[in-house]
Amino acid sequence: MELRRKLEILADAAKYDASCASSGTEKRDSRKGGIGSTEGMGICHAYAPDGRCISLLKVLLTNACVFDCAYCINRASSNVPRARFTVQELVDLTLHFYRRNYIEGLFLSSGIIRSPDYTMEQIVEVARQLREEHGFQGYIHLKTIPDAAPELLATAGRYADRLSINVELPQEQSLKALAPEKDAPGIRRAMARMRERIDAAKEAKREERRAAAPRFAPAGQSTQMIIGADAADDRAVLGTTANLYASYGLRRVYYSAYSPIPDASSLLPPQAPPLVREHRLYQADWLLRFYGFELEEILAGGEGGMLDPGIDPKLAWALKHRERFPVDVNRAPREMLLRVPGLGAKTVDRLLSARRHRSIRSDDLARLRLPLAKLLPFLVTADHRPRGGLLDRSDLRRIIAPQTGFAALAKPQQLALL
Repeated sequence: MELRRKLEILADAAKYDASCASSGTEKRDSRKGGIGSTEGMGICHAYAPDGRCISLLKVLLTNACVFDCAYCINRASSNVPRARFTVQELVDLTLHFYRRNYIEGLFLSSGIIRSPDYTMEQIVEVARQLREEHGFQGYIHLKTIPDAAPELLATAGRYADRLSINVELPQEQSLKALAPEKDAPGIRRAMARMRERIDAAKEAKREERRAAAPRFAPAGQSTQMIIGADAADDRAVLGTTANLYASYGLRRVYYSAYSPIPDASSLLPPQAPPLVREHRLYQADWLLRFYGFELEEILAGGEGGMLDPGIDPKLAWALKHRERFPVDVNRAPREMLLRVPGLGAKTVDRLLSARRHRSIRSDDLARLRLPLAKLLPFLVTADHRPRGGLLDRSDLRRIIAPQTGFAALAKPQQLALL
């Protein structure tokens, strides 16, 4: 099979893996020689937290697999075209695409061929050749195989910026039913070992000179859950998420809405979940990590263990707790400003800095292009207080939720109702 056709098959097969963000890695000194960079701009599909666009070659080593996971398009019994790169082909492709300014890094995953150890050896060898033989300093994210030998995972961490192991599904019983060849406790053990090595490398880096510190996956580890392939509700999903962050120090949990596949098992739902569910889970995930919300607070905004699909979870919480508002933007502590619908963490920090020098007015919020229709019912500024009784109105959700781009940016005097 010609290389172009392999790339078409294996790049398309990789699209189901969402955990390919390239944030959080270390900067490397280009003066030491080598090619590639973890910084800069290019043809992109991943973003760093500071807004930088990172382009990655995102492929599978192979889409052949000895496992027969019911939800996977590449399962052993699936009738799809199969392809496989050699190690040398992947190394050459990565270098070729980098030199043509198509990419700045590599995201590499794979189906399981022969055995977990053999597959992991092939993945690691791609990264080793790029780093050691070609001096590649760009970003490398390796999807690791939990059943592989611990020493292989340890070697992967020497070359990769980020490692990830997919927990696959939110509940262990679902994994047993849909992917009986996969071992949930084994996945957790591999993640725990990975955390120990990442933490040890960070500690050594703090204690020793930078050049002497061992390198191990400086961008940490991540995982992915498929949403909607089983009966797990949002409470179960976010409960698993909270446990993963607390137990394994993950940088990210990614959520991937289940996509129906040809000749699917009768154990799987016939339709995909609404994509808005995936979106709401990401919003809830950020509230857990960066906004000081507890799991039960987030879930309180919905019903029956599910997040409210119609509005974001922070707004849902605020509407359930109207007695906590309005909040004075010029006096409230950071933790309360973070709970105001429409205020992000970076914006809150900017407002805290600005109010040291002068009082914040509604026009200041408008200049920041904040969604005033969502903000003003919950916020007091130097020149604005919500109209009496507004927070008690039964139709407040209807007033806020259907805001348009015009309403979001409107001047306070135009939002007469607020």
